[in-house]
Amino acid sequence: MSRTKEEKAVRKRQTRAEIREHPVLFSVYLILRICVFAVLIIQLFNKNYESVLICLLTLVLFLIPSFVERRLHIDLPNTLEVIILFFIFAAEILGEIQEYYLIFPYWDTILHTTNGFLMAAIGFSLVDVLNRSNRVRLRLSPIFVAVVAFCFSMTVGVLWEFFEFGADNLVHTDMQKDTVVESVTSVLFDPEGRNHAVTVPIESVVVNGERWDYGGYIDIGLYDTMEDLFVNFVGAIAFSIIGFFYIKGRGKGKFARRFIPRLKAEELPDTAPSEFFEPVPIGAGPEEEFSPGQPD
Repeated sequence: MSRTKEEKAVRKRQTRAEIREHPVLFSVYLILRICVFAVLIIQLFNKNYESVLICLLTLVLFLIPSFVERRLHIDLPNTLEVIILFFIFAAEILGEIQEYYLIFPYWDTILHTTNGFLMAAIGFSLVDVLNRSNRVRLRLSPIFVAVVAFCFSMTVGVLWEFFEFGADNLVHTDMQKDTVVESVTSVLFDPEGRNHAVTVPIESVVVNGERWDYGGYIDIGLYDTMEDLFVNFVGAIAFSIIGFFYIKGRGKGKFARRFIPRLKAEELPDTAPSEFFEPVPIGAGPEEEFSPGQPD
């Protein structure tokens, strides 16, 4: 159904109000969009249509934070939203098109660490969203909320590695970057056939009669996958610890709330409370109840 003129006018007024209220966020969003459009035009002139598709995908991804806030009634803190925008730009435009993944060896590692941190924050907020629902009854300890955030982050990281593996095998990309391995350790090298690992240095590799001068054997993604999961683990642990103390401090920490989305309860349509469930704030007991993400 098309919007009426009144609805469009209301949306424009809301957009102007948001720009005045969050000028830094709007400036970052505008600058990054201009940069993406500039790269898109350059790639069109170069007839690099794959990069053009990446630019279009980036522009679509930039709309996700706004969609989440307006359609799902979830408030994304400005700090979180800015980091998400930079993350998308760094991964797609700088990483893929500008080849930062190859120029800077730790570029991919930094992004996966950031992803682990952000996904833990989002997982942390899911508990708060459920807690504010009229159909779910929750009373969770701080350590349990931290574990939920950690598990959510790690699950997203594993699913992304599945995606990379699938793309490399089905579409023949190289998302799981290869690693040069200078030695191999295996029980297969034990001359007596016993369960004893033997390390054999790799001095030369010959493939299809051609000598490879890479300094060792080329691993096809195992090391990259395990490194990505480990740094995702580090990021997830970092925020889970921060979130734990955030709940223990009854939401007084200012750092954590910069990354925790909150449900916009005032924008939700009025619904009758469930007959069997009622919202229960998270906390250690009925005397001191606290919901993560709840303002002071």
